[in-house]
Order: sequence, then C-alpha cells, then structure tokens
Amino acid sequence: MNISLTPELDSYVHEKVQTGMYHSASEVIREGLRLLKEQDQLRQARLDQLRSDVKVGTDQVDRGEYTEYSTSDFSSLASEIKAKGRSLRAKQKGE
Repeated sequence: MNISLTPELDSYVHEKVQTGMYHSASEVIREGLRLLKEQDQLRQARLDQLRSDVKVGTDQVDRGEYTEYSTSDFSSLASEIKAKGRSLRAKQKGE
C-alpha cells in the first residue's frame, strides 16, 4: 500500500518518530488509524444511544405517556424544574 501525505502530515509523522515514542512511520500511521477507528466506534455508540433514547420518547408519546403544556404553563414548569434541580444538587452536596 502506498500512502501520500501532505508535507505538514509527513513532517508530523517524522517528528513523532524522532521523539522515540515510535520506531517507524508505519507505527505512527497505525496508531493514528487505531485512534480513528476508536473515535468512529465511539461516535457510532453515541448515535445508537441517541436513536434508542428517541425511540423510548416516541414510544411513550404513542402510548399517551406525556403531558401537554400551554405557553402560560411555562413559568410554573420552569420553577418546578429549578426546584427539583436544586433539591438534587443539595442532596448530592449532602445538605
């Protein structure tokens, strides 16, 4: 396999080899590809989790498990959410 790198990437690979962390340019490239693969897997896992969470929500709506709010309810809803958050934070701090 033949790989072409930009001058900047070529220089970076050579710098990594010069540090002694890697024995060859091939090791640097393999490590980069390993990290790219790991990042892709993490991104996919996050996407799968998001899809799962959205499905849970849509299933709940389909079953009628939701509450409707009007614009006049937002102030009281916001106060409720803030109060619950403050209560949870106080419990976490041991108050």
